[in-house]
Amino acid sequence: MSLIPEIGEIERIELNLLLEGIYQRYGYDFRGYAMASIARRTSHFLADRGLATYSDVTARVLREPDFFRSLVPYFSVSVTALFRDPHFYSALVSKVFPRLRSWPHFKVWHAGCATGEEVYSHAILLREAGIAERSMLYATDISQPALDTGKAGIYSLEVVRKGATNYLEAGGHASLSDYYLARYMAAIMDPDLRRRITFARHNLAMDTSFGEMQLILCRNVLIYFDEALQNKVLELFWESLDHGGFLCLGDKETLSFSSVADRFEVVDEAGRIYKKTVRK
Repeated sequence: MSLIPEIGEIERIELNLLLEGIYQRYGYDFRGYAMASIARRTSHFLADRGLATYSDVTARVLREPDFFRSLVPYFSVSVTALFRDPHFYSALVSKVFPRLRSWPHFKVWHAGCATGEEVYSHAILLREAGIAERSMLYATDISQPALDTGKAGIYSLEVVRKGATNYLEAGGHASLSDYYLARYMAAIMDPDLRRRITFARHNLAMDTSFGEMQLILCRNVLIYFDEALQNKVLELFWESLDHGGFLCLGDKETLSFSSVADRFEVVDEAGRIYKKTVRK
């Protein structure tokens, strides 16, 4: 089976049955994910496991919890990098950080954080801005292996070296090497950065508000959801934000035409940064 399959009628039925089975058996709701994305990820799982059809996955998922747990990471997108999209971080520093300074303490939610590189990027810039001590960062994802990587704060040297250029383009004031210790071909992030980050499991499709936040970042996650789930998640973010708080999306995402479009104002269109303007 191709890793980028054509979704025929039978395959669509099989995938719908798989997702419904997962929901009924384990309570994980992937039914609002874009079908093409689910098909692609499940096909990768088929190839890795030597299985032929989506129905083969369903049969084992329903009977083998360990097998299901091995499937979940395939449904969690872990495309991330240190200072990914430097222009976004530059806009964040210039247009959001001044407002964060006005709060004596503030909370930030990185939703769909994957393996955590972008959370550490944010933590570094908060330190350089002199407001890290006021902050508490919450980083959530559906994938426990991804969260474990983020919590450990250990990345390959290749990852951090690629991030060094982006760091400078984002307006970094020092050297990225000041924020990690290189040992045995790996980079260990500064423990002082890690202590202000709480990594926790959270399912955007099902779980409730993660508390009142002054800033929420969910970048390049909504593109994998259908319209109904996108609006559900955006409603969750609106509910979770303090009045005057900020929401940051990915460069292929927008609040335009969403159910919450009239409750935010645009702060930076290119950076996809929005400010909550309507109270609960």
